[in-house]
Amino acid sequence: MRQVAALPYRTDDSGKVSILLITSRETRRWVLPKGNPIRGLASHEAAAHEAFEEAGVSGIACPTPLGQYVYWKKRRNGQLKHATVALFPLAVTEQAEEWPEQDERETQWFDLAQAAAAVDEPDLGRLIGGFRVSRPTGRRERLLSWARRQGEDLPMLRWFQALMPKQGRFFDQFEDHAATLVAGADALARLLQGGPDIAMHVQEIYDQEHKADDITRDVLQDVRRILITPFDRTAITGLIAAMDDAIDQMNGTAKAITLFEMTDFEPQMRDMSGIIVEAARVTSEVVPLLRSIGDNATRILELTARLVQLEGHADEIHDAGLKSLYKAASGDANPMAFIVGREIYSHLERVVDRFEDVANEIQGLVLDHA
Repeated sequence: MRQVAALPYRTDDSGKVSILLITSRETRRWVLPKGNPIRGLASHEAAAHEAFEEAGVSGIACPTPLGQYVYWKKRRNGQLKHATVALFPLAVTEQAEEWPEQDERETQWFDLAQAAAAVDEPDLGRLIGGFRVSRPTGRRERLLSWARRQGEDLPMLRWFQALMPKQGRFFDQFEDHAATLVAGADALARLLQGGPDIAMHVQEIYDQEHKADDITRDVLQDVRRILITPFDRTAITGLIAAMDDAIDQMNGTAKAITLFEMTDFEPQMRDMSGIIVEAARVTSEVVPLLRSIGDNATRILELTARLVQLEGHADEIHDAGLKSLYKAASGDANPMAFIVGREIYSHLERVVDRFEDVANEIQGLVLDHA
């Protein structure tokens, strides 16, 4: 028996991730929204449908599953059946006040550790626990991080902060840039939902691209003036350039949408935006792990492999979208629709390609330094 499930999540301003769990109707244990495949809907669309039906949340579903888990499902006749569930990340953008099963279930937001511990299925617990890992730091790193946060308030710590190794700033810059990717990807996905707020989402992408440019400029200046860097200079410039190319391509997509005055978007375009949201989330998770490559090499390679997997799936969606667009344009004798749509698909494909470049740069760092 095969089923689909949604992993509804949200991220606060500090980067903390929360997971929404619901209670099952019979045993009242904590579970994720899940159900059987739905005819006419792709698997991630069916998972998103279940998330609204059971939990009242909607958002951006990633078409590429995070993984799968198994459990024993009790049938109405009392028999147990082995079920395999594909799990799809769902970035929550809205929580309804009313939904179909609100009187049948409880809902509650948990942090990652709490959510992983609350579910009964071991495989599911591991998937939730690994969705975003805390940055492992040693005593020295914790002290430096604390000093950075407190330096503005205490004169002695401002003096201590001035003595801290300058190379630590590169890691902060990488993480700040990753945050612009997350915000830009979220705005791009919302943009491709259409609606009255297109101009607002375009402006958000534009603003994030400018923030990213400022960070990139600072990195390149620091590379030239700092004697000791944590990695080879070409590795630093290669990584920040790949990250910056990703947000540049998001901005290019938004500009093309504005130029062609598009307000309606193909389902495959929205699916690609879901992949971009997930790629940005994975990037924001992997970048902090570069502070200690030796300790985190296994996890880093897992996450970069996820980025490569996402890029491969995006290629498939891109090709299917172009084929569908061509058939529709041919039937309507509207070649301009195909030309414009192909332009948007090309921009979206390049966004995902740049995230694969990020993965390649980071994998190179692991090979050189782990």
